[in-house]
Amino acid sequence: MKVHNQLGNGFQEVIYQRCLSIELKRAGISFDREKEQNIYYDNYMVGTRRADFVVENQVIVELKAVINLEDVHLAQAKNYVVAYDFPIGLLINFGAKSLQFKKIYNPKYNSNV
Repeated sequence: MKVHNQLGNGFQEVIYQRCLSIELKRAGISFDREKEQNIYYDNYMVGTRRADFVVENQVIVELKAVINLEDVHLAQAKNYVVAYDFPIGLLINFGAKSLQFKKIYNPKYNSNV
């Protein structure tokens, strides 16, 4: 919230990513930024993806800077949560007038989702 309150909307995603890094460091929260993960298909490594943040080695955080979140953004965040094999993730959109966020669940850990 502090980053969005201070900057507002309209910047590129990387700007919000850098600011969030500063705030996480200030809060003493451990994280990796742009952490790469291999993507497998039928036991074949087919590529890599980078999540914006892995926080406390438990939560994937994906940032956006778009006017409004769409289903494709939610699908991407869910794919990261599954690929990294984490139970939850957070999708944060700094591009809207009000900060938008969605909690993302990995169906492997949440069978009722």
